[in-house]
Amino acid sequence: MNAKGTVFKYGDNVDTDVIIPARYLNSSDPVELAAHCMEDIDADFVKRVKKGDIIVADKNFGCGSSREHAPIAIKAAGVSCVIAETFARIFYRNAINIGLPIIECPEAARGIADGDEVEVDFDLGVIRDLTKGTSFQGQAFPPFMQKIIAAEGLVNYINSK
Repeated sequence: MNAKGTVFKYGDNVDTDVIIPARYLNSSDPVELAAHCMEDIDADFVKRVKKGDIIVADKNFGCGSSREHAPIAIKAAGVSCVIAETFARIFYRNAINIGLPIIECPEAARGIADGDEVEVDFDLGVIRDLTKGTSFQGQAFPPFMQKIIAAEGLVNYINSK
């Protein structure tokens, strides 16, 4: 399983309120959530993001409230993977539950720049910055997490059993 796309780079403590502002939480429709994804931190994100693109951030990505809307908005916007130095634990679990691949890799978070073309091999945990010709070793996804992500989330995975 792989992801490949252009990077949108953010800093520390990107919280769920800027990933999907609270004023849009009256909807659980992924398309509606995607239309407002990241708008309070990057107003042009939804205009520029393409299917397969990748978010890279520094420490504590997804902090704040425990809303599942945040990873849903990111995934529905077309983002194929989020790479960060660290994730807030509840965001990490919510992302896996809805089938959004995320990888903690401090070296990649520091070494990858906005606009770089990046490829991620989830089986090996290898992150390649194709723009710079550099490579980083993140954590490979355990087989059970790969199955959840391949099924597009935990509920689909359980229902397929």
